[in-house]
Order: sequence, then structure tokens, then C-alpha cells
Amino acid sequence: MSKLAEPPVEVADGYRAGRTLPLRVELVRQLKRRRTMVMGGVLFALPIILLIAFQVGGNPGGNNNRVNLMDTATASGANFAAVNLFSAAGFLLVIPVALFCGDTVASEASWSSLRYLLAAPVPRARLLWSKLAVGLSLSLAAMVLLPVVALAVGTAAYGWGPLELPTGGSLSTGTSAQRILIVVAYIMVSQLVTAALAFYLSTRTDAPLGAVGGAVFLTIIGSVLDEVTALGDWRHFLPAHWQYAWLDAVRPQLEWSDMIQGTSISVTYALVLFALAFRGFARKDVVS
Repeated sequence: MSKLAEPPVEVADGYRAGRTLPLRVELVRQLKRRRTMVMGGVLFALPIILLIAFQVGGNPGGNNNRVNLMDTATASGANFAAVNLFSAAGFLLVIPVALFCGDTVASEASWSSLRYLLAAPVPRARLLWSKLAVGLSLSLAAMVLLPVVALAVGTAAYGWGPLELPTGGSLSTGTSAQRILIVVAYIMVSQLVTAALAFYLSTRTDAPLGAVGGAVFLTIIGSVLDEVTALGDWRHFLPAHWQYAWLDAVRPQLEWSDMIQGTSISVTYALVLFALAFRGFARKDVVS
């Protein structure tokens, strides 16, 4: 006896699941939000604040005998951009990543609009892909905005020139631009863990502040654990252990080993967390 054929699933004429919630629409929605504008303003203002601090305080390396990247901040626009990245990478750049990736789904739930998006109907996987792609795009834009503004401000204040290295020597302007691009790319990759944490929490809670704050808190905990030398080699499994591996890009000889290890750790954790987010959301009873 043959099985009875299942009734066909009826869909509206012209409906295509892949065309629901286009990236352009989601991007425009996110760009118009106040938190996006505020975060952009903060990142735009940081180089100006640092410039004023250097103008008021004088030579950044004049009061110590140690030589580090901060001491070369006023050498050129490229140095000023590198110092801005060094100052912001540890904490400030964590915030836009956690904000853009952690607020995206949870905010829809808090507004009670998530169920209406799914009833549109927007497939759950499509909704998550759209929101994740836009969240990561805005995070990357934040990473790029800071050095671009810093380079413009630093060049206006200190002139266009080679990247002066704290250990001596310099890199030509063309090489400096390449190295800064490598730094920005690595910082973005290293922040994928924060993005994945925030996105996972965003699919598990209806409170945007909880998702964003939880991701920032766990990132800070990772940094604190990395300072516990008693953990020994276990610290190598912490993404925070490799967050400043990009400093190898501002040396005379570019070193890739630490950045490769940091990239592998970050990508591995991020893929696991993203997979958990999609799997959990696919089975979640959405009532908000």
C-alpha cells in the first residue's frame, strides 16, 4: 500500500523566503537607531580627545624611561592612528561589538515585534542571518571608523609621515597603511568571540541590556583570568590572551605566529557560539 501524499504547502504568489527581511532594510533600520549614532559619535570623538590630551600634557613619552607605542603617538598621523587602536582595543572597541550584535534580536523581543517579524513570514534562520550580518558589518564599520578619523586628525596635527617604531626604525607610508589594515582586521577577528557571545545571549533573552552587558562582562572576566599567571598554559585557550597579538604588526619584521593562534582560538569559539544561537533559536517558543 502506498503512502498517502502529503498535502502541498500553500504559499502566497511571489513569496520567496530568501527575499524576506533584506539586508538593506535591516541595515537602514539599525543605522537610524539612536544607539548607533551615539556609538559613532563616541568613536569619532576619541581621537580628538586624545589629541587635546597630548596638546595639554606635552610629549607622551617625556616622563618615563620606557619605550612603548604610546611614546611615538605624536611622530606622525600613522603613529597617532596606531595609538588610538592600542588605547581602544582592550575595552572601548568591545562595546560597539557587544552592542550591535547583542541588541539586535533581544530589542525586537523587548518591543514585542519579534513574533510579528516571524509571522510576516520571515524564516527564523533568515532573520538571524540578516541581523548577524548587519551586526557584524556595523562592528567592522566601528573598527574602521576609529583609525580613519585618527589618521585624519593625526595627519592634520602632526603631519603625514612614516610609522615610527618604538623599538627604533620606521615603516614607509605604504607599508604603514598595510600594517594598520592588518591590525584592524585582526582586532575584528579577535572580537568575534564577543560578537558571538552577545548574539547568543540576544537569542536567549528579551532584555537587550542583559545580552550586551553579559557579553561585556564575560569578555572582562576573560581578560582578568588571563592575568592569573597560576593558570599557566591554560591561558593560551583564552581569547583575551591573544588580543594584543596585533602588536607584532608594528615591528620591523611582521610576525604572524601569535596572530594565527589568536585567530584560530577566536574563530573556533565564535563558530560554536553562533551554531548554538541558531540551534537554540530554531527551537525557541517565541512569544514576544
